[in-house]
Amino acid sequence: MKLFEMLEGVDYDLLQGADVDIENIVIDSRAVKQGDVFICIEGLSVDGHSFIDGALKAGAAAIVLGKDIALQAISGVTVVKTQNTRAAMSTMAGNLYGWPGKSFPLMGVTGTNGKTSCAYFLESILERAGKSVGLIGTVGVKMGDVPLDIKFDTSTTPDPLHLQQIFGKMRDMGAEGAVMEVSSHALEFRKMEGHKFAVSIFTNLTQDHLDLHGTMDNYARAKARLFELSDISVINIDDEYGEFMARHAAGEVITYSVHKASDLQALEVNCTNEGVSFKVKLDNKLVNFEIPIPGRFTVYNALGVIGAALALKVPVPTIQGALGELEGVPGRIQSIPNDKEIGIYVDYAHTPDSLENILTSVREFTSGKLIVVFGCGGDRDRDKRPMMGEIASRLADFSVITSDNPRTEDPQVILDEVEAGMGFLNSGSIKLVDRKEAIAHAISMAVKGDSVVIAGKGHETYQIFADKTIHFDDAHEAMQALKR
Repeated sequence: MKLFEMLEGVDYDLLQGADVDIENIVIDSRAVKQGDVFICIEGLSVDGHSFIDGALKAGAAAIVLGKDIALQAISGVTVVKTQNTRAAMSTMAGNLYGWPGKSFPLMGVTGTNGKTSCAYFLESILERAGKSVGLIGTVGVKMGDVPLDIKFDTSTTPDPLHLQQIFGKMRDMGAEGAVMEVSSHALEFRKMEGHKFAVSIFTNLTQDHLDLHGTMDNYARAKARLFELSDISVINIDDEYGEFMARHAAGEVITYSVHKASDLQALEVNCTNEGVSFKVKLDNKLVNFEIPIPGRFTVYNALGVIGAALALKVPVPTIQGALGELEGVPGRIQSIPNDKEIGIYVDYAHTPDSLENILTSVREFTSGKLIVVFGCGGDRDRDKRPMMGEIASRLADFSVITSDNPRTEDPQVILDEVEAGMGFLNSGSIKLVDRKEAIAHAISMAVKGDSVVIAGKGHETYQIFADKTIHFDDAHEAMQALKR
């Protein structure tokens, strides 16, 4: 493809050179091949502008800059400059692959917690309605029951180049839609540039990712970008940021809630260890919904997808049927079966709000002690560590503080920072750096009627340290501990 054709829709200045044939888009200078265009991305720790020489030596045919660079150092190739190279990359990737994501409707879900569950719920509803839909999110990429073999980094929303490849494969497999988790990182880094969403859901906004956004207001503004790209926005107005998201919505807004008056308000809510049930007034009739997944947060997740499904003209009986037969989401209040009459739940809760939600929900149906195993990730928002310690000490009877993904930080230091939030409330806790040992210890403490919540990693099957990444699966370790 010609460079200028690839740049269609990008606001740029041609600094030198002429139109050239381009083989591929590359942002890692080590991956550049003859005829590629190298886009200089300014990252959180590495600046692509520092690697232009390497890209030129590898045969780059063009360079896309985001800031002023002495042109005498970039002789012999075409050079363009744009204000936001991340946004440019998204548009250029779309042009290169022919925008396959525009061949079917996109459904987005954003929020701090609940994205994965909402995405799975909505996929199940649409499949029951006879639609062939793709799913993109934290737990992977698939079409129906078929995982797509496109490898990308561990972020919730793939980078623009991989995203276009995924959309292309979904189109070729006959996709009639795609449900996506859309992270604040993706919106901040303009990964969705050039795309429109038929409908999007806002779940909630609580403290997370402040290492990137700095403030909650910045975090909220990043999330709100999704609703500027959406024809219909389904908004949780019980959340304190719900009105903010609604104000930023470019199209129609459907509100949902449990406590406030809204378009879809849950009434007669009932929560047990078997699941939840509630009623919603639709067309002046009370309609009952039952979901076999426990937790009050399940009510909110269900309301969001009910709103989205109704916006997509799915019949109410189809929505009821799909929600009533859900089998749960890997790592989201995932129950570990056992014959000891102990409730053991693996959950992805890794933020203050999500930890509070899971502990509050499990407490509702626990007759004995509530024991929690949790930690906090390294190289991430440190402010939430004492907050999560306080929540665990307030809501659980006993806390086992352990490693999550320490990354480059000292695991013991992370545990100490979590414990600092417990203060005088710390009636029962232990710090065990080894997560396997921590899970085994918690389960060994439990007796009939107790519940053990293993929080933080959920579906993840790895643990990241400074010098290695190992295989680690909370659900597997819980089952092994039960056997022992």
